[in-house]
Parts: sequence; C-alpha cells; structure tokens
Amino acid sequence: MKFSQAPSALLMVRPNAFGFNPQTADTNAFQQHASDDSLLVHETALREFDTMVDVLRSNDIQVLVIEDSALPRKPDAVFPNNWISFHHDGSVVLYPMLAENRRAERTNPVLDIVRQQFRILAAVDLTAYEKQNKFLEGTGSIVFDYVNKIAYASRSARTDETVLAELATKLGFKTVVFDAVDEQGQAIYHTNVLMCIGAKFVILCLDAIPSDEDQEKLLNSFATTGHKVIAISFDQMKQFAGNMLEILSKSGEPFVLLSQRAYQTLLPGQLNALSSFAEPLPIAIPTIEDRGGGSVRCMVAGIFNPALRAD
Repeated sequence: MKFSQAPSALLMVRPNAFGFNPQTADTNAFQQHASDDSLLVHETALREFDTMVDVLRSNDIQVLVIEDSALPRKPDAVFPNNWISFHHDGSVVLYPMLAENRRAERTNPVLDIVRQQFRILAAVDLTAYEKQNKFLEGTGSIVFDYVNKIAYASRSARTDETVLAELATKLGFKTVVFDAVDEQGQAIYHTNVLMCIGAKFVILCLDAIPSDEDQEKLLNSFATTGHKVIAISFDQMKQFAGNMLEILSKSGEPFVLLSQRAYQTLLPGQLNALSSFAEPLPIAIPTIEDRGGGSVRCMVAGIFNPALRAD
C-alpha cells in the first residue's frame, strides 16, 4: 500500500456554539479569555470558518463540511482533529480527551457522513482510557509521519504514553516521545503546536525542547527520513507558526495550510525554504485562534481513507 504524507481530502466541522472553553484553559496557554459578547464571538468565528472553506475550495482542495449539532453545546467542535483521525488502511481512531465537554463532540454524525464518500473498514476506539484519566488527543497530541510510520508526541496532560503505545501497536507505527515546554517551563499542550511534518520538510520549534538528548533524537530521526528541518522560534510558535499542514489539491498540487498570523511571522529564509516544497496558503482566523487556542491545522482532520467510487 502506497502511503501519502499529505491528505487530499479534509474534514471540517462548522461550529454551532463556538467560544472560550474554560475546561481546556488550564492546559492551553494559547487561549485568551475576554468579556466579548459570546454571540458576536460565535458569529465572527463562523465567518472565519466559512472564509477558510471558500479559500480551500477555490484552490481545488476537497473539503467535507459537517454541521455541528446544537445540543449539547460544544465550544471546541471546530477542532475535530483532537477526537478522530483517518488512515490509509481504511481505519479510523477515536481518542480520549481531557475536557469532559469536548467528549460530546463525538456525538456529531461524522462517521456516518464520511462513510458516504470514503471507505471505513475498522475503528480503533481508545475512549475508555478517559475513565483512567489517560488522554491522547488525536493529531493534536500526535504528529504522524505516515510514510515512515513514525508517531511523534510531546508529553503533556493531554498526551499519555500508555495510550500512545497501544495506538502505535495497533497501527504498526513506532513512537518518538519527547518533552516540550513554553518559556515558563510549562508543558506545551499539543505536539502540533510546535511541529509539522510534510512530505519533505519539518517545521519545528527546537527552542521548546529543553533536552539536548531529545533534540538530537528528533534531528537524527528527521535526517534518517530525509526531511529538511525549518526551525522556528518561541515567538513564532506563539503565533501558531508550528501549526501547519501540507495538503494536496485534487490535481495533486501541494499546499501548506497555515494562518495569516503564522505566515506573517515567517522570515524570508524560512518562507523561501517552505515555498520550495509547497505553496503556502495563509488564512486569517484571529478569533478562532484567540478564543479557541488552536489554529488552522487544528480545524481540519485529514482523510486518508480510500474514496468510494462514484456510481
């Protein structure tokens, strides 16, 4: 089976009640709480979401949009990558999440709708770990190298090594686990905030990895797999410059999805290096970034499952 690093189809969930989630704020330093009108925040987020879908589709990128259900209220439904992932062999994985109100996102009829266009052959359900207070939040916690079958993960309250090890065994991946912290020494909540792996490149905030041994382990792994490392700074990471995703258009053209905020932090040398591999596709989502604490990569789940043939 030929594996692709970049998905050619994306799942997005259009939120019904977007807003600041107090249940995730303790472990997500990127969230910003403000006294803005909640309805205004939601409506602004919807405009950002719809614009992002329009930008993707105008670049010939396949996007499957699912409407969030009204009840129960799910302030983070716009970030489906934390509870589900799709894989080349036709499997899907359901993940255990730390915030109780985020677990309700799994009530959305995502699988039923995806199943209408893509082949789902098996499900790996890890959600029982929630009863043990062990969590693994999808492709937030894990940055997959699909081609070389490596799962990279930084330890945090949302990323448990026991759960990761079980998943890796089921998927046939090996793991590379390390520690990553912010400037205050606190664990970074999700790996995909500081790292992105494309087909031939890696975006990585080495400053966030305090251990020389961990840095060497990562750099050796990327050298072995033939990835060029594009290093970003703490300040760039805080503007979501690590939260990118390489994707393919329907014609196979590679793009790198990132936010306008992240794009504006890139230095000319970094942008030139990135552009040599794929065309950057910046999208402005400031409200979603500020209130939700996640960026464009968090808003999409890449679909690798085989597509069903049209009748």
